[in-house]
Amino acid sequence: MMKKAVRMSLISGALLLLLGASAPVSAVADTTNDVTSSSDSANASSGTAVQTKALSKPYVVYGSGLASEDKDAVSKALGAQSNYQSLTVTGSDYATYINSAGTSDASMISSVSLAPADPGTGVKVNIADFDGQNNITQVTSQQYAMVATMAGVKDVIITVTADKTVSGESALTGVYKALATDGLTLNQQNTQAANGVMDATQPAINQNKGDKKYPGKLMAAVGSVSSDLAKQRQQNNQYATKDEIRQMLDDALAKQGIQSQTASNVTNNIVVALSNVQKAPVSGTSSYVDNAKQVASSISNSVGNKMAQLKDFASNADTSGIMGALSRIWQSIVTFFNNLF
Repeated sequence: MMKKAVRMSLISGALLLLLGASAPVSAVADTTNDVTSSSDSANASSGTAVQTKALSKPYVVYGSGLASEDKDAVSKALGAQSNYQSLTVTGSDYATYINSAGTSDASMISSVSLAPADPGTGVKVNIADFDGQNNITQVTSQQYAMVATMAGVKDVIITVTADKTVSGESALTGVYKALATDGLTLNQQNTQAANGVMDATQPAINQNKGDKKYPGKLMAAVGSVSSDLAKQRQQNNQYATKDEIRQMLDDALAKQGIQSQTASNVTNNIVVALSNVQKAPVSGTSSYVDNAKQVASSISNSVGNKMAQLKDFASNADTSGIMGALSRIWQSIVTFFNNLF
């Protein structure tokens, strides 16, 4: 009886340690100082310049144009679990976050899932196949990651899919809606300026379809310039001119080895888009300088549709892989103590 009591006591202690190790990380408010100008502060009234807290739980956001018979398959492709909060994104949401002209509910095809990532992870994006096929025909994982960062998003893992072929441009609307549901509405000027970068970079990516490394290198160059522009704005309290931005971008493209692959007219459009991000509230926040630089670095050598691995999910991520690992650890502990007595 004494041996059994000791064994149960040890196992109980191990259980407490295991549960403590796997407990969710508490959300900590971002203490970043906002150094936006007075005009930017007025624009920020419709939302927060940057994500100021960790995502509290995972979400799955379905496009309102998703065929009902495909919903279960889309959910599976997105890796959604039973504890993911389910939302639907509409044309009205697109008008709110991306373009005031809006779009129809039927054209909102892309769906996304969001899971919390550990602090400092940045934004990582996976594009998931639907029924064995990648239906996101234009936007790349690297574009999604950098554009979401420019909109003020951080420390989330995003998965995107669609039940039919679409460009993928509206997918980030679901990300913004999920964050709003979680208690944080991103600033509309940020999201619209960020989407402008997506539009401006798309022709260059389309023109370099044969180079799998190009999207990561292009978005790394764009992201590093955006970070430098934000830093310059905060230090000097003034915006860079378009000529200055053009020179910075040319240098960044050359550093990535893709300047000759990027057409001059496309570069001009990217300069305009970067100028708009520079003037958006997000570039007035000190955390953005590091967020943009970190994501730019992580995507520089990123190739393909899968940026995130299981290890990138936060400790409270609800993946079956993590739960299976905990189960195996627990069984090993029980077996170990059983063999002691």
